[in-house]
Amino acid sequence: MLEMINDFLSGKVLIVLIVGLGSYFTLRSRFVQFRHFVHMFSVFKESIRGQGGQLSSFQALMLSLAGRVGAGNIAGVGIAVTLGGPGAVFWMWVTALVGMASSFFECTLAQVYKRSEGEGMYRGGPAYYILHGLNLRWMAIVFSILLLVTYGFAFMGLQSFTVTHSLQNAFGYDPHYTGIILAVLLGVVFLGGIKRIASVSDLLVPVKTLAYIGVTLYVIFTQIDHVPAMLATIVKSAFGLDPAFAGLLGSAIVMGVKRGVFANEAGLGSAPNVAAVASVRHPAAQGVVQAFSVFLDTFVICTCTALLILLSGFYTPGFEGDGIALTQNSLAAVVGDWGRTFVSIALSLFVFTCILYNYYLGENSLQFLSRNRFVLLGYRALVMVLIVWGSTQDLSTVFAFADITMTGLAFVNLTALFLLFKVGLRVMRDYDEQRRAGVKQPVFDAAKFQDLDIDEKAWPVEAQKVAGGDYAAELAQAQR
Repeated sequence: MLEMINDFLSGKVLIVLIVGLGSYFTLRSRFVQFRHFVHMFSVFKESIRGQGGQLSSFQALMLSLAGRVGAGNIAGVGIAVTLGGPGAVFWMWVTALVGMASSFFECTLAQVYKRSEGEGMYRGGPAYYILHGLNLRWMAIVFSILLLVTYGFAFMGLQSFTVTHSLQNAFGYDPHYTGIILAVLLGVVFLGGIKRIASVSDLLVPVKTLAYIGVTLYVIFTQIDHVPAMLATIVKSAFGLDPAFAGLLGSAIVMGVKRGVFANEAGLGSAPNVAAVASVRHPAAQGVVQAFSVFLDTFVICTCTALLILLSGFYTPGFEGDGIALTQNSLAAVVGDWGRTFVSIALSLFVFTCILYNYYLGENSLQFLSRNRFVLLGYRALVMVLIVWGSTQDLSTVFAFADITMTGLAFVNLTALFLLFKVGLRVMRDYDEQRRAGVKQPVFDAAKFQDLDIDEKAWPVEAQKVAGGDYAAELAQAQR
């Protein structure tokens, strides 16, 4: 029954929601992700560490990438290619393209409606912009519960199972012991709160990402002569034009969208919870940064995995096996047996940072529902129990249930984005107008948005005066 419900929701409803509304946001914003594409790199370069205990835009990006760049980039791509053929990769690209617009607006709104926690710390996300932007507390509570159940609980055990069994296959480690060690290491990070989670992600995410990209690029460059033909195969297969994969057209679309959403999470409402913690000069700047993370996740990392699989010679139409084994064997076919070990280590790092990300999403949801300190301590203890328990359990049924609640997240979040889209456009246009005037780092003037329920502590008037002075000087210089 769960499988039937999941197939309907993620195979039909999710495609319409993600691709349909993502396309709507793209058109109404005049292709914001394309207009700001080059700008994304400059904003990323300008992202510096926060000062005075605040978290920077760069740290928020690393924390969001901790969740976006995970098992979906290794196992998920393998599953998509296995069940949908090379054409699934093309539909992952399409999903990411329209998803970049969704991510821009959801993360921009998360910044607009974020709430100050004191000492330069913030909380925000869909629950907050639903409550303060739409004044629909019941809808915000529903979203928070779905987010807590999906990321805070269900995905914890699944991620733990993935990493412990990957280590068992590569090194023969007992999942019981690795599960306990994993829980202890994560518990130490959890106790440090968002600052420690961000610091660990700040360290591990670049390492795991660059190492994985480096090895996969080596494989791609050794087969560079075949890359143009393989890219052509991906495009032709996406439309059923390649005879070898003509029967997989429907599966290519479904698997491409499903695995694409699972990998980059654009539109699900998870990343905005992290985007809101950053201290930035303008909400849209964080929207640009988070749109860049979708590009990096899908067009760089997922594409590297896909080309690794398709160029290795190991994959053949009709391949039967799991996504991890396909990626491991594909790399081993080119570089030798150490490729399997490398994939296991990379997957372990990916999953470790994913669990940190999932934990914070659950904590953020819980803090929205209850500020009781003992409830938070109970949540931390329960998460550690789930990590140990999940390390030895096959949770395929839980995964099917989590897929259903994840579709529910997308439905609630995208509905809220649609209803708040005019606000998102206003903020985007304010950002665009300042950039057209020659301002390199636009400033958010809360006085222009007094009709919105904006937290004055998150966007203080005095800070705006100082920033406004910088803006005025920068504008005058640009006009000269």
